Amino acid sequence: MGKIGIGWTALGDGFDLKWSKFVEVFIQKNGYVKVLEGLRNTLTIAICGLVIGILIGTLIATVRVLPKYKRLPRVLNGFCSFYVGLFRGTPMVVQLLVFYYVLLPLLGIRMSGVQVSVMVFGLNSGAYISEIMRSGIQSVDPGQLEAGRAVGLGFAPAMMKIVIPQAVKNILPTLGNEFIALIKETSVVSFVGAADLYVAFSYIGSNSYEFMVPYLVMAVIYIVLVMMISLLVKIMERSLKKSDRRN
Repeated sequence: MGKIGIGWTALGDGFDLKWSKFVEVFIQKNGYVKVLEGLRNTLTIAICGLVIGILIGTLIATVRVLPKYKRLPRVLNGFCSFYVGLFRGTPMVVQLLVFYYVLLPLLGIRMSGVQVSVMVFGLNSGAYISEIMRSGIQSVDPGQLEAGRAVGLGFAPAMMKIVIPQAVKNILPTLGNEFIALIKETSVVSFVGAADLYVAFSYIGSNSYEFMVPYLVMAVIYIVLVMMISLLVKIMERSLKKSDRRN
């Protein structure tokens, strides 16, 4: 028992030393500035990527549920299928590297690492959300669309005003999961020079020569973000269920 007690004491002292080094760099060497910048970039990339993904995904899902009687819908459907297959079939980090180091330089376009990350995250998310949205649209009773068409609405207005709002209700939890996935995937944006949470805590670790505490704190921040998003989605679900009961 004595040896075990001594071991725990040594372990506690070692952690206290690591923690003091972390606090020193975090406060005295302005490590918190890096963390705040990384948190801001992480949220910016994830939120903007989700918004772009929802817009692209809704458009693709609408095209893919169009009747295929004419040539144009078939051509558009083929293009959308290729787009979805391309972005779902390659890793996010590969997409970032290809856009940042290959495509944009070839086109002569200069963008910051954060801007490129927002664009790639949005394009990638759009491919996944298109399948989510398509399943949501197909879960809505077809009679809803027919009723809209019967009162004089065109296909697009009927989809935007009647079908898609109901589809969003059905897929809200899945959209929350997509947002959580985007938050976690931002850890790869350092490959294109974007300063995210990983870069911030790596900076603290490099300056304190101790990586255990910085990476533990980083993990806690990611967990808190995920819990907050999950809570927000649950609140939105409850709100939508209340509106359904009133109807």
